[in-house]
Amino acid sequence: MSFRIQPAPPARPNRCQLFGPGSRVALFEKMAASGADVINLDLEDSVAPSDKDTARANIIAATHEIDWGSKLLSVRINGLDTPYWYRDVVDLLEHSSDRLDQIMIPKVGCAADVYAVDALVSAIEAARGRARRISFEVIIESAAGIAHVGEIAASSPRLQAMSLGAADFAASMGMATTGIGGTQENYYMLHDSKRHWSDPWHWAQSAIVAACRTHGVLPVDGPFGDFSDDEGYRAQARRSATLGMVGKWAIHPKQVALANEVFTPSEAAVLEAREILAAMDAAKARGEGATVYKGRLVDIASIKQAEVIVRQAEMIAD
Repeated sequence: MSFRIQPAPPARPNRCQLFGPGSRVALFEKMAASGADVINLDLEDSVAPSDKDTARANIIAATHEIDWGSKLLSVRINGLDTPYWYRDVVDLLEHSSDRLDQIMIPKVGCAADVYAVDALVSAIEAARGRARRISFEVIIESAAGIAHVGEIAASSPRLQAMSLGAADFAASMGMATTGIGGTQENYYMLHDSKRHWSDPWHWAQSAIVAACRTHGVLPVDGPFGDFSDDEGYRAQARRSATLGMVGKWAIHPKQVALANEVFTPSEAAVLEAREILAAMDAAKARGEGATVYKGRLVDIASIKQAEVIVRQAEMIAD
């Protein structure tokens, strides 16, 4: 273990991030009433170029007029390779209420991309005297992004979360698929003449989780395109949770409940975690560094795992 202690990620529920285009005002109240922990109002891919200005104005108004409750309110701006992003940042920071929590930066390929947005945001905050400091989330959706994922995770103290954008990532990598997340028909192995499908996103997710955990950032799984396939969504979400991701996007309202189901620790898991912590407390009182719980060895590493589950349950309960 390095003498540099791994920083803790932000203490916030992030089981589900519900997306909706800024051009569809009728969805805003429904999103606010949903079970999602994070709301992502979109100015990027889901908004046509002719609607960018209107969508931006809609979102600004929504920060003043809609009660978002305890949800984290985030806006996905346009990419830095477009002529829209600077106006997104300027107008959002100059005219939104302090209810705006976060800016999501898409297609981040290097730390300098985050620096550029950070510099602009910092200048506007200072000039306007904004009471609340804006946080960032970035999306890794290119070959450059995954190649530089470590430096991106360390790029700004504003950075709180990082997501995998499967569709653009696949295109950038030249992957032979049009699917958004999930297993892919031709990505399989043969054993005894039977097909066994692997997860083509596994390595990228693992790289994101490692970078995020190193720098105290929340790793989040991105979209699952087939919103008619509940079991496919659950399977992808469970794989992501097992790898260490804290939540997943919902591109359709029906996916919110699925994400919350997977990323909420079960009562049984929380009970077991509390029992492990109690067993280790008893062991420490006896001067022991490990003990046996239900026939298996538990030690200091077990405490860390159990504490993650308990903290997550407590955040959700709050």
